[in-house]
Amino acid sequence: MEDERLRFVARRLEGEAMTDLCREFGISRKTGHKLVTRYRDCGAAALADRPRVPGRVANRLAPEIERMIVALRREKPHWGARKLHALLARRMGDAGPVPARSTIHAVLDRHGLVDPARERRARATGTPLSDGAAPNDLWCVDFKGEFLLGDRRYCYPLTVTDHASRYLLMCEALASTREDPAIRAFHHLFRERGLPRAIRSDNGAPFATSNGLYNLSRLSVAWLRLGIRIERIAPGRPQQNGRHERMHLTLKRETTRPAGQNSLQQQARFDAFIAEFNTERPHEALDMATPASRYTPSPRPFTGLPELSYPLHDREAVVGNSGQIRLNKANVAISAVLSGQKLGLRETDDGIWLVSFMHYDLGYVDLDDCKLQTITNPFRNV
Repeated sequence: MEDERLRFVARRLEGEAMTDLCREFGISRKTGHKLVTRYRDCGAAALADRPRVPGRVANRLAPEIERMIVALRREKPHWGARKLHALLARRMGDAGPVPARSTIHAVLDRHGLVDPARERRARATGTPLSDGAAPNDLWCVDFKGEFLLGDRRYCYPLTVTDHASRYLLMCEALASTREDPAIRAFHHLFRERGLPRAIRSDNGAPFATSNGLYNLSRLSVAWLRLGIRIERIAPGRPQQNGRHERMHLTLKRETTRPAGQNSLQQQARFDAFIAEFNTERPHEALDMATPASRYTPSPRPFTGLPELSYPLHDREAVVGNSGQIRLNKANVAISAVLSGQKLGLRETDDGIWLVSFMHYDLGYVDLDDCKLQTITNPFRNV
């Protein structure tokens, strides 16, 4: 980590944009400025790892408590989380707080101890980064770092390329990295080019959120609804999206020096660059062929978001604008990134409800505390 911090500071002091570097290294701008300040004040020694002793770690049990839960289940193989919770409370006495029933159920699930008669469908666990060998197998997306236009407004270019053919699918001059404009831009692209099998991005907004459920964003949720797999590069490893980053270097050199007077003029420059990049510019990785000679639109048409249904669940619920659902006359917080989405609910034990989105299981809700207990990230790809 210390070497990563030194590399970050060195590149910043050489003049690279703070926003670009923070996105590449997977840190916030606040953290980036803090690292540079520490270096300027105290030198390289200030970037060494510092001891951290957190007061507690959310949703993490002490190993001995987890072992006790597993042992109790094996001792009482037909008991559910509700009965095990009561038994655990008696065994622990005054030794400490007893985990919630939903936490106990999540532990049983993690160790493969859920009653087979009630066992849910296998949840998706994500995939490693794919090869993207054929057109539309994999699209790569990113925001090229923002820059000032002639009218002193910032431009945030949203770019998308096809991994296999290097075809530049989109370069949209947006006024921010907010989700709504990005969602509209992708819907326009999907109507024009069809749907890819997977989209690869970094972990920054609007592709992911640091505080959203499983780091999802509304944009990535929309991709999931369309049957598009999510791939994310590891923080601090931009080489995992190297083809896309190399295109950015060419884009920056040929369209932003100098920048356009306004967004319309800048978009015209981007459009001209797209045409040249795809149809005229020879590409060494393609044996000097052009990306247009290797790319074909996707055979998977975009016809809007498909309806969601949960025939194997007990009931359905739509997430409200506040990120909550209504379950047995109680409000349960799920996540604002799923606002407007229909979820499936199934009672897996007495008072314990499994919450699912599409074929992904999000976690369990215990009606005693009405909180979502998350489980192993079903969207993890790396």
